[in-house]
Amino acid sequence: MEEEMVSVVGSEENNTEDPVFVAMETEVNGIDCSRNEEIRCFTLEQGEGSNVVFSREGPLVRNDSRLSSGCCCSVKKLESRVIATDSEVGKNEKSGDEKKLSKQDRIELGRLFQGAVSSHDWDDAERLIELADPQTLNDALCMTLDSIWFLNTQQELHGITGLIKNIIANGAYDFTRAALRTSFLASCVSACQSRTMSLADTVTVMAQRLHERLQECNGDEVLKAEAGAKVQKFTEWALKCIGFHSRCQGNKDRVSNSSAVEIQLQLSAFKTFLDLAGNHLTGKDFTEAFDAACFPLTLFSSSFDPGWASGISATAIQGLLGMLVEGGADNVNQCFLEASRFGSTELVRILLQIAQRNSLDVDVDLALGFASHYCKIGTMECLVEEGNAIAFLGPLMRAAERGCMQVVDWFVKRGCRDMELCLALTAATSSSQVDIASFLLPHVPQHVLAALSIEILKAAGERSGGSLDGVAFLLRSDFLGDPAATYAVADSIARSDDEAVAPELRSFLREHWSESAFFDGLTQGREHYMNIVRILKWGGSPICLRDLPGPLRLAIAYLPLYRECIKAGGCLLSQRLRGQLVEAVSRLGGGVLDEVNQGRELLAVLEHHLPPFLVHTSSIA
Repeated sequence: MEEEMVSVVGSEENNTEDPVFVAMETEVNGIDCSRNEEIRCFTLEQGEGSNVVFSREGPLVRNDSRLSSGCCCSVKKLESRVIATDSEVGKNEKSGDEKKLSKQDRIELGRLFQGAVSSHDWDDAERLIELADPQTLNDALCMTLDSIWFLNTQQELHGITGLIKNIIANGAYDFTRAALRTSFLASCVSACQSRTMSLADTVTVMAQRLHERLQECNGDEVLKAEAGAKVQKFTEWALKCIGFHSRCQGNKDRVSNSSAVEIQLQLSAFKTFLDLAGNHLTGKDFTEAFDAACFPLTLFSSSFDPGWASGISATAIQGLLGMLVEGGADNVNQCFLEASRFGSTELVRILLQIAQRNSLDVDVDLALGFASHYCKIGTMECLVEEGNAIAFLGPLMRAAERGCMQVVDWFVKRGCRDMELCLALTAATSSSQVDIASFLLPHVPQHVLAALSIEILKAAGERSGGSLDGVAFLLRSDFLGDPAATYAVADSIARSDDEAVAPELRSFLREHWSESAFFDGLTQGREHYMNIVRILKWGGSPICLRDLPGPLRLAIAYLPLYRECIKAGGCLLSQRLRGQLVEAVSRLGGGVLDEVNQGRELLAVLEHHLPPFLVHTSSIA
């Protein structure tokens, strides 16, 4: 999109000779006229190289005698100069069949033409057309076409369409640039009509949004910066153009909302242009114009009120896009996906309507995937409620893998099938997204977990990427709701020789969660107890441990084990820890307690024998 915007702007060399761009540069150069000075800016003959076209302050006054007489005087002077130049060129036999204005004359003619169009002085505009060379005619076509989005009356429509016909009849041929540029401008006009802030603030918002958009795109940073600068320059031009026309209509630094009648006039003028262009506009031109019209709406999307797409402000852009589709634009789905990616909900809504009216296919499910990946919740709601997107599984799983709780929560609340929730739980487990797995686990029915428990653990281990924290979480959480069943599933996978089981998963379960791990824990517990006895009897420490109170001796012996159990958390302890705990409690007089559902009960027995201040400290830790 950014590259196509550059084609609308054109090269830097061409821009320097485009009267419209010269006009916009006036503001950048800091030229600021008062209301009276503005008239002089339009009427007085400027010095060599001047690029003053219009100022920043105050509206144009069409019935001011000074403006009228000054403009006529300038037209006459320019006409005399052009005629003299043509005669001189004719004498020197350098012109051939095509007239060519100097750069200064082209700028001057563009300045006068813009003033004539803005003041609806169709006679002067027609006279200037007769003086224009082909390049200036193309510029005039662009300027005239840009003006249609500010039409207010049937009389203005008649004047503008007549002017467009005359410009084309006199040799204007660059219909592609005119179509792309006016499509871009029309989109900006519709967007600005939805905003309550000033145009100056709009420029700031636009620049920030453009920067954010480029950051979200992949590619070379230098190329992105260059494209961004060119797109921003052209967007700023469009906003300045809007500001100029708004001031001509008496709205200082604000864009007035067009009525339904005015919008129909504007769309009628654009339709006239398309009819006059005829076959000179190809399907590719319509496609690029459609892209150009969609682009600004993605920049302004964050400022739209909900429901903007169905309001009067969006009527013009809806009509424009519809005509471009009728002309041959074939990128509705591409723009639809891009709008979904960037969270341009109101544009998504408009494109859905256009697709439905024109019987076009748009991939709402793929769009839902884009919107969910970038956490565009409002767009997701639009795609489901108005676009009837139903493919939740892919976006839900990817959100679970990334740990995007907001998106996962949204899908769960929208209603997911049991298998979709189970697969999302597996995805979160494999990516060690413990918070997501903890959120999803209660939503998956127990009978589904019981039927697929082995497959869940195997799939999570296969896609773990080196971390098995998610697998450990499921087991500690007693995800089957039955300690015996949970331990049995882990032991089954640990003892399996199935090649589909990831070696890392098998080793992890064998070491910590298998039945053999429990017996290893018992053995370690016995060895630890014997070491403690040896230290008490034959230890050479200056501190006589046998003289310490019993609870302190117990703390020295079993505080590390207690803290490890507390740190592990969850409903179940690993088999290795449970074996060590069973051995410890049996040495404390608690009997041989090896029932699988007594892990936390065993821990409570050990806590009972520890000094309370240690239990409290370790519990907090």
